[in-house]
Amino acid sequence: MRLSLLRPVIDRPGPWATVYADISHGTEDAEKQQELTASATTAQLFALGADEATCGAVHEALVTRREGEPQSHAGRVLFATNGHVVLDAPLPGPPPTPFAAWGPVPRIAPFLAAIGDDPVCLVVRLDRTGADLAVLGQQGTEDDAGKVTGAEWPIHRTTSSDWSETHFQAKVENTWEQNAAEIADAISRTAQEHGAEAVILIGDARERHLVHEKLPEQLRGITYESEHGGRAAGSESDLVERDIAQVRAEQERQHVVEITDRFRTGEGPGGKSAPHAAAGIPALVEAAREHRIDTLLVDPHGADTGRQVWVGEGADQLAVRGTELQYLGEVRPAAARADDALIRSAAASGAEVVIVRDPERAPSGGLGAILRWTDEPTPE
Repeated sequence: MRLSLLRPVIDRPGPWATVYADISHGTEDAEKQQELTASATTAQLFALGADEATCGAVHEALVTRREGEPQSHAGRVLFATNGHVVLDAPLPGPPPTPFAAWGPVPRIAPFLAAIGDDPVCLVVRLDRTGADLAVLGQQGTEDDAGKVTGAEWPIHRTTSSDWSETHFQAKVENTWEQNAAEIADAISRTAQEHGAEAVILIGDARERHLVHEKLPEQLRGITYESEHGGRAAGSESDLVERDIAQVRAEQERQHVVEITDRFRTGEGPGGKSAPHAAAGIPALVEAAREHRIDTLLVDPHGADTGRQVWVGEGADQLAVRGTELQYLGEVRPAAARADDALIRSAAASGAEVVIVRDPERAPSGGLGAILRWTDEPTPE
């Protein structure tokens, strides 16, 4: 999971107002309902101890229609502190339980659970003359990633079988092959540049297969084909969106399986064989404090996720007991949820966070980590 979107939240001290809102724009009294939701939310924040400036910033954000926001039910999450909404992000759908919270650490875990792994996909719409490339990134955003313009002649076969026409058809075949090779080269460069975790080819079957075969072996393993839609304007359909969603879901599933298998076997980064797994709040807190977490595993429904830990202003200032932080120089430790505190700390140190929804694969208690290194001696 890419946590760059959370960087403004991770890097700032609190206290934080967090709001998960379900906002409807589809009814006649939508504006009135929006105002009622904003007023009720900010009143709740104020009752929880939020300052007036932060409550005002949240209220203003909730009554303001975001550009491009759908007309029907929409989910939004807001993170605000010191009178400013630092992050206002859409959710894939309405939150299961809208709520507002005020505390030393932003309520990040429900946001990550909502968006999932969110793998980066390279979408390639192609035909015999070239391709249009787009990167599908965070929360379904699609950004132009370039174009391939191949040879346009000769590109069409003829039906005659005499010698000259057969020779011409061979040239057509060569043009197709050359264009497919150029498209494959562009896909390889772009996928590496953007860290694509999947490639989706959209177009006629022959062109898809030609390009697929010319990709490097490691890229072919994560390349999928959609038979719906194409490069021409107006050729897209809802089935293309379905195919892309299925590819992204499959990539997320495979990634979770890989990470949970590594956690179970204790395999560390780079295939290190010594035990590199940690579970239980005390062990995870210690690893987070020492920046030893490489990958944090979180089951949103795990029993340990809501347990109390103690935090300071710094992301690596966390402890099982408040007195521990006082020994480390934090004069005003505050209580926070374990999942949010660990996610904040992991993100600040450049670790990965993986949401595990399958209880059979999740760590006991719902929280676990693959470590960058371990303090335990390696067996000889």
